[in-house]
Amino acid sequence: MKRVTIKDIASHLCLSVSTVSRALADDKNIRKETKEKIFAAARELGYARNVIAANLRTGRSHTVGVLVDQMVSPYAARIIKGINRVMREHGIYVVTCDADNDPSIERDYLNMVKSSFFDGLIIAHCNNADNSGLFKELNDKGLPMVFLRSSLDGLDAPVVCVNSYDKGFFLVDHLVCSGRRRIVNVKGPSLSGEVRDLDKAYVDVMNKFGIPVIAELQLSAGVDMLSGREVADRLIDSGVDFDAVFAINEIVAIGVMNRLMERGVKVPDDVSVAAFTGSMLSEMVYPSMTSVEAPLEDMGRRAAELLVDMINHPGVRHSGIIIDARIRIRQSSDITQKPAL
Repeated sequence: MKRVTIKDIASHLCLSVSTVSRALADDKNIRKETKEKIFAAARELGYARNVIAANLRTGRSHTVGVLVDQMVSPYAARIIKGINRVMREHGIYVVTCDADNDPSIERDYLNMVKSSFFDGLIIAHCNNADNSGLFKELNDKGLPMVFLRSSLDGLDAPVVCVNSYDKGFFLVDHLVCSGRRRIVNVKGPSLSGEVRDLDKAYVDVMNKFGIPVIAELQLSAGVDMLSGREVADRLIDSGVDFDAVFAINEIVAIGVMNRLMERGVKVPDDVSVAAFTGSMLSEMVYPSMTSVEAPLEDMGRRAAELLVDMINHPGVRHSGIIIDARIRIRQSSDITQKPAL
């Protein structure tokens, strides 16, 4: 069976080969009505685009990577949904890379991106600085990159995030105003801007109320539920006095809360728990979790739109985007909302 070519479509519609070629490449200078007519004819004739030839001709692969910390998390799922929706509209394929909270797996994916024909990369997490050299190498080579939540020092790449300092300040302030004084600050494992913002917010609230910052209450942890459980065990086993926990994300916070309750600590009567990053999961757990809820799908959409613009306009400096987030005060920190039995 003879392969249908662009020339066949042009002959069928009495148009020039150049017009058909530009329309199939989604040239903005071709009228919408003409594009629709050409796409309809292409489907009718059974035209299949030669992707490899098109990539060589344009220098583009129409493929981007999305690096996530853990595919199964509600955070990643919502982010990816927003990204995919935008990329489909632009005819761009998405390769999702699940680092599974493992720096070595993340390193393998970054090396793959470095040696592959990707048009850009969205980093939907930045939990450690172990691979900062690889990120910088990709950045220096001019690969369009967009970070979600937080970036690494020394990278010239835009970030789509919420105002972590303001939201973190509000949460810690809420805990203090609820009568808590010995608040555990559970930090993430990285030195990212978000971690620094939250740490500063914690310290500033303590200073505001004249509460000393106690070294034993400053803990670093991973970003998964097991890390949260380990934090709870460390706190109880150390014998340190504490009455609240402020955690880097809801997964860690839920791990802390569940383990505390397993060991006989009442939440929120004995200890309040709050998380910086939350999702629908915060509402589903028992007791429901106080958290900062960002519009995750919208963040993914905005990051994707930003990356597409960077790909289409190389050399143009792009600014990051700050998105508002809602603070949800729930049962885990509000002693007036008694969990139903």
